[in-house]
Amino acid sequence: MRKSAIIGLITIAICIGFLVSLNADTDSYANFNEAAESQKEEHVMGYWEKDKGMYYDAVKDPNHFAFYMKDEKGTVNKVVLNGSKPQDFERSEKLVLIGKMENNTFYASKILMKCPSKYNDNMVEVNQDGTVKEIKGTKESKS
Repeated sequence: MRKSAIIGLITIAICIGFLVSLNADTDSYANFNEAAESQKEEHVMGYWEKDKGMYYDAVKDPNHFAFYMKDEKGTVNKVVLNGSKPQDFERSEKLVLIGKMENNTFYASKILMKCPSKYNDNMVEVNQDGTVKEIKGTKESKS
């Protein structure tokens, strides 16, 4: 075999290995029980438990926001975001939390919120630093 063919085959093998490793890291949605058993960051989908309220005091600690969420299986858990309270959090219909469960508390690194809209069903992403980014093309059917 020629030297260039061997280098080409090695390059292709490295690219395939890279693509397989990317696919292995993709996450699906978990519930709070699965997140508690996992040692890695999970995505948990659910709804804010409005009757349990929320805690955010911008004067005392502007980087601590806590609330309760019910996951898709009906389990209610405390959620803590080490960041500011997302704008329009009270209007959100559905939440996707990205983070880890520790000691029966879910520590979110990001919150994705589906906000009601008359014209579209886009989600927004809220980072720990309080920045908000709209995620395009996330249509969901309403039942």
